[in-house]
Amino acid sequence: MISLIENSCVEKKGWITHDEMMNVTVIAESTPGPIAINCATFVGYRQKGLIGAVVATVGMVFPSFCIIFLISLLLDNFLEIAWIANAFKGIKIAVGILILDAAIKMIKKMQKKPIPLTIMTCAFLAMLVIDIFALHVSSITLMLIAAVISLTLFLIAPIPGGTLTHADASYNSTYGKVTSAWQIENGRMLFTFEVPANCTAEMILPNG
Repeated sequence: MISLIENSCVEKKGWITHDEMMNVTVIAESTPGPIAINCATFVGYRQKGLIGAVVATVGMVFPSFCIIFLISLLLDNFLEIAWIANAFKGIKIAVGILILDAAIKMIKKMQKKPIPLTIMTCAFLAMLVIDIFALHVSSITLMLIAAVISLTLFLIAPIPGGTLTHADASYNSTYGKVTSAWQIENGRMLFTFEVPANCTAEMILPNG
């Protein structure tokens, strides 16, 4: 469902961005309820607020509920049919491929920085070890650890960027367009203003 939601809401409709889809996937994974429903609720809320969230959630849940309910009435006889049992085995493989496809798309779109890549690799290896050795460790625990590490690195990391050397701005007033700019040259800060011909400009600088 994640792959289908991304294909429809991000690539076709453009309702949310790839970054928002990645963020909501992480949030939906760590909150109660199926991840696809949580993603659909977020998309609906972004489009039409509370009503959109309710409609999107009902639209995601109701068809599946009806199908599963009808199947449950005939479940014993339903799975005894050979081709249906084989179809469910094929569906399991298809679901795995869809999840892998969504994961690959997210990896391609994530920031290619050392820290995110390291956290992602460590989390993947940890989940692999947990699955192989059947350890009782929740994925939420790993997400919380990753969140703590990321937050710690964010707080201690220096602010990126260099020194601001120039800037400009413009404003469309009732009298015409007003523009202003400043830049630093040889240790001096130079201001420039452009105002309509019938206007005057005044600049007041604080003392010191």
